[in-house]
This record gives sequence, C-alpha cells and structure tokens, in this order.
Amino acid sequence: MASASGRCRLIWAAAAALVLTLDAAFVEDLDDSFKDNRKDDIWLVDFYAPWCGHCKKLEPVWNEVGIEMRSSGSPVKVGKMDATSYSSIASEYGVRGYPTIKLLKGDLAYNYRGPRTKEDIIEFANRVAGPLIRPLPSQQMFEHVHKRHRVLFLYVGGESPLKEKYIEVASELIIYTYFFSASEEVLPEYVTLPELPAVVVFKDGTYFVYDEYEDGDLSSWINRERFQGYLNVDGFTLYELGDTGKLVAIAIIDDKNSSAEHTRLKSVIQEVAKDYRDHFHRNFQFGHMDGNDYINSLLMDDLTIPTVVVLNTSNQQYFLPDRRIESTEDLVQFINNILDGTVEAQGGDGFLQRIKRIIYDAKSTVMSVFKSSPLLGCFLFGLPLGVISIMCYGICTVDSFGGVEENETSKKETGDRELTDEGSEEEQEQENKEKSAEISDGEHGQKHIFDKKKD
Repeated sequence: MASASGRCRLIWAAAAALVLTLDAAFVEDLDDSFKDNRKDDIWLVDFYAPWCGHCKKLEPVWNEVGIEMRSSGSPVKVGKMDATSYSSIASEYGVRGYPTIKLLKGDLAYNYRGPRTKEDIIEFANRVAGPLIRPLPSQQMFEHVHKRHRVLFLYVGGESPLKEKYIEVASELIIYTYFFSASEEVLPEYVTLPELPAVVVFKDGTYFVYDEYEDGDLSSWINRERFQGYLNVDGFTLYELGDTGKLVAIAIIDDKNSSAEHTRLKSVIQEVAKDYRDHFHRNFQFGHMDGNDYINSLLMDDLTIPTVVVLNTSNQQYFLPDRRIESTEDLVQFINNILDGTVEAQGGDGFLQRIKRIIYDAKSTVMSVFKSSPLLGCFLFGLPLGVISIMCYGICTVDSFGGVEENETSKKETGDRELTDEGSEEEQEQENKEKSAEISDGEHGQKHIFDKKKD
C-alpha cells in the first residue's frame, strides 16, 4: 500500500511538472539577441525580475496568456525577459519597474496598464496588434460591435483634417479603447449628426457628438469620454481616472447591505450621472465603491458609510458634504457648491500632508503586521526595541558610575586639602611658640644687661 501511494504521488508530481513545462513552452525566454531577431513580428513581452514577488504572481497567468494566444492563432508572440540580466535592452524599451508588460509593434512599444488577468491582457494584445482604425462596412457589423463594446468611438465621413487628428489620437489611446470608422449610411436611423465629418461616442444607451468649440482638444475629449457615465469604482479605476482631469463623485456603500439607506444613496448618484450629464460630465465622473477600507487609506480618514466623497485625483484633495445626502437635489447642490468654491477642500499633496502620509503608512504597516502575525510583529519590532533599551540602560549606567567616581574623587581631594590646611595651622602654631620663646630670651638678656649697668 505504501509503495502504491508513493508511486501515485510520483505520477502526480511528474504530471504537474509536465503541465508546467508545456505551459512554459508557449512563452519564449528572450535574451540579448531578441532586438535583432524579432524583425516584423508582433511581441507581447513581460519584463520581469527574478526576485520580484509580483512577477512570480504573474507567471502562471502569463503562461495561460501564451497558451491562449497560440491556440487562437493570434499573430502575437508571447515572451518574457529577465530585465536584470538584459538591463540595456530593458532600459531601451523604457522599463522602469517590474513586472512591465509591453506590446512591441514595429518601432512602437505600447505599455499595458490594466489589471493583470488573462482576459484583460489578451484583450489588450488583440486590440493593439490589430488595425489602428477598424472599418465597419455595414449596419449589421455596427450593431454587432456596438453590443460588444460599452464605449464605442466612431469616425463618420471621408478624408479630412479631423480624420487625420482622429488617427493621431488613436495611435496614442489605442491602449485604452477601440477606434472605428464608418460611412453615414451605416448608422442607425436614430443617430442624427449636425454635420460631417464627425466623431461620435456611443455609451450609456445613447450617443454624444464631439464639438471642437465646446469640448476642446479631440484627444482630451476622447480621454474623458472613454469611461461610462457611472462606474463601479476600485483602486485601479481611480488610477485611470486620474488621466481625465475630472473630479470623481463616489457613493461609499456596502454592496452586501440591502438597507434603504445604502440603496438610496447609490440610486441618487446614478440619477445625477444620467439626468445631469449635460451639466456635469465635463467636470465630474460618477460611481460607487464597495466598502470604505480603500478610501480610508487614501484619505487617511475614517469615513462612516454610507456617505459621499468627491475626489480630485490630480492633487489628492477631497470634499465631504456637511450634511447627509438624502436626494438628488442635495447632491446637485453639493456639486454646485464645489464648483463655485464654497466647499472647503481637504487633504492635498503639500508638505504637511506628505509627513502625515509617511506616519500613516508606517502606522498601518505596523498594525497590519501585528494583525496578521502577532508573533512575527513582536519579533520584528520587539527585538530592535529591546536592543535599544539595553543600549540606553548601558549608557545611563556608565554615566551613573562615572558620577559616583567623580564624587568620590572630589571628596578625596577635599579631604586632602583639609589635611593640608590643618598641617599648616600646626606649623604656624609651632613657629609662634618659637618666636615667643625668642622674644622672652631677648627680653631676659636685655634685663640682665640693664642690671649690670645699674650696678
């Protein structure tokens, strides 16, 4: 029985090793010859460091990406490169941290900034590897694409300076979204355009037309409009929203809490996002966040949910209402007060806030260590404190002994001085006696001479 179970374990281990080997076979290990040999191929490359924990976490996902890209017949080749061993190549491609995912296409290198999941990475690779502008030749094709994409950018018309600008913006923002083109006949009947050519975005069940005079630069407009009007916000979404320059109005709720207070606040945010789009969409992004853990760490505060917070991701300032938001009118009034400057901004990225951030992060790290592993926390923080305490005790003890020795020395010197002074007094007394004797002898001699003269 024991030998049979041992053989089973060996078979399972061998099978697991074989699977890992086969998975890794779809991802090529790249070296310093990669740059000269890649020619016109399109490569999706993971630049990693062997000691990096995030890189190790990405490795099984990366192997799955390699399998999926190979089995789907994608022209994209998947590889990985040790950026610490081939640092010159990594720095040439602008690698600054680990892991860094880049799609290399011709002379261009596109950074991946999305979630590190198989689906998101593959979607990024297929989007960037394909045509920059994808034509939609028929209305059926338009409907098919429209159903697949929550946000759809479309150029309508022929050759024009606007189309050249559209292509230029697409080359910059293809890492975030798709870009399509079509003739006016392809559009559904409900779409009416004031003039041609035009750039249109389809989202939130409707469409919006780019207006150069009202919306400004095309690149900025597309960057702002590439998100739906209402989002389920997390840390990564906030990071991406930082590029839009918008303020982010978020309802902080508990998704698992079905009470009227939580659901009402979420509905209020959704209604304002939809009904007041024309008023606020250029300056505000709306959404909700599940739980207050992330927002508390971001604001270094302790928000009680449900509540509303408005974030300025460009300078880390935030705004809190001075009373509870009960209705859409309350939220609209709060947003208008932010726009006219009557609501005081909190936080920021000033010197004092940075000091506060350092202290907060240090405190959070200590608390998290003790919470996850009390024994490890006691060892990491108790040992240095114990050493410091012993050192301080030793220093204080040395100073104390030194003080005692100095006192004893002082007393001894004082005693010596007293003895010396006493000896001097005895000598003076002896000298005085001798002088008195001499004086007496002198007086006696003088008396004898006086007597002789008298006789």
